[in-house]
Amino acid sequence: MKLNEISDNPGARTARTRIGRGIGSGKGKTGGRGGKGQTARTGVRIKGFEGGQMPLHRRLPKRGFNNIFRLELSEVNLDRVQAAVDNGALDAKDVVDAEALVRAGVLRRAGHGVRLLGRGEIKNALSFVVHGASKPAVAAVEKAGGSVKILAPREGGEESAGDAKG
Repeated sequence: MKLNEISDNPGARTARTRIGRGIGSGKGKTGGRGGKGQTARTGVRIKGFEGGQMPLHRRLPKRGFNNIFRLELSEVNLDRVQAAVDNGALDAKDVVDAEALVRAGVLRRAGHGVRLLGRGEIKNALSFVVHGASKPAVAAVEKAGGSVKILAPREGGEESAGDAKG
């Protein structure tokens, strides 16, 4: 094979259709836009109009809402934390909080806080300071000799971040 013998696959490069260039081209006169009226014009179009029939987006029921005050807690499981301790990214003697987890590469970003979940098991006695934890996670940490301190939410909550709940 030589460089001058290389070619595209058949049909790979097609010339663009030049519309509105006479009736002999097959795309002349109206240029593929049909007859006159609203749909032949640019910019103006009734989106979702179904000929007077009640449109689909109005026939379907609306449910739920988006809570603008919802807190986005980053979730982390015990097995991820234990893996970080095992490979030396987290120090077992230090307090494990959102910043420590981000530094260790367990989380990409803390968001509004961290919620500890109970998948996997933990072998080291770690002291966690997080914004939420599931009951199995708290039980597993305390079984390993550690502790879990639950902080108040950072944003959107009634209590400030400095106050700690039981």
